[in-house]
Amino acid sequence: MSKSTPATAALDEAGVAYTVIPYEYDSSADQVGNHAAQAIGEPPERVFKTLMVEVDGRGACVVVPVARSISMKKVAAAFGGKSAQMMKPPTAERATGFKVGGISPFGQKKQAPTAIAQEAQDEPYMVINGGKRGLLVRLSPEDAIQASGAFPADLLS
Repeated sequence: MSKSTPATAALDEAGVAYTVIPYEYDSSADQVGNHAAQAIGEPPERVFKTLMVEVDGRGACVVVPVARSISMKKVAAAFGGKSAQMMKPPTAERATGFKVGGISPFGQKKQAPTAIAQEAQDEPYMVINGGKRGLLVRLSPEDAIQASGAFPADLLS
């Protein structure tokens, strides 16, 4: 499996240290993110999923622990909006250039404003999708924030 993706290229360009973690992607898993955490032997609070949302009709990206749910009210507030909803998968794929299950906050075709759950800062490192199904990257929360242009926010329900 090639480990070079637009996401890893963006991380290289940002000059941040990261480790590539391939795993066996299972699209039939009930919760793909929890499956990924289990597959690589990481606690779910350190493995983060990338979700594409629309806040007042504008695209945005949120990065949250795989075992947690987002509060749409908090997501809207984090981006200065009134309402938020999940972006439809085909729209998310067109906007990011990644397939659902492989969406990364790094190297998106058109970089969406990005918020990372503030809980990430409590972890020594975080694991996030590396830009394709079955490929994760491990890096520090500070580097993830810097490389994605993200801001930490209260996003969880």
